[in-house]
Amino acid sequence: MNGNDTQQQTSPEERRTVERLVPVWLEETERHDSAAAREARTGWERGSLSDRSAQDLAHWVTARVTDTGFNEEEGPQVEGPVRITPADKETVHRWLTAHGHRI
Repeated sequence: MNGNDTQQQTSPEERRTVERLVPVWLEETERHDSAAAREARTGWERGSLSDRSAQDLAHWVTARVTDTGFNEEEGPQVEGPVRITPADKETVHRWLTAHGHRI
């Protein structure tokens, strides 16, 4: 997705996972850094995230994993508008890598 590398094929399921999470990431980014959100949204809509945006997405999905396998007494509990599993995180990382980004 960065224009320098040939895109690899990703499955429709992987694309759906990314499409489910990116709007939440963009919304959260908008609340904290409107310039970064504009850059990311523009790249996403054009099908070409910048390396900075790709790194931000990778870090965001890692930090937002909500299904950690811990119970309430063990913690941690991550609050958020969507459920993000470790598998979702790996899917996003794999999708970004397939689109030419280093994670």
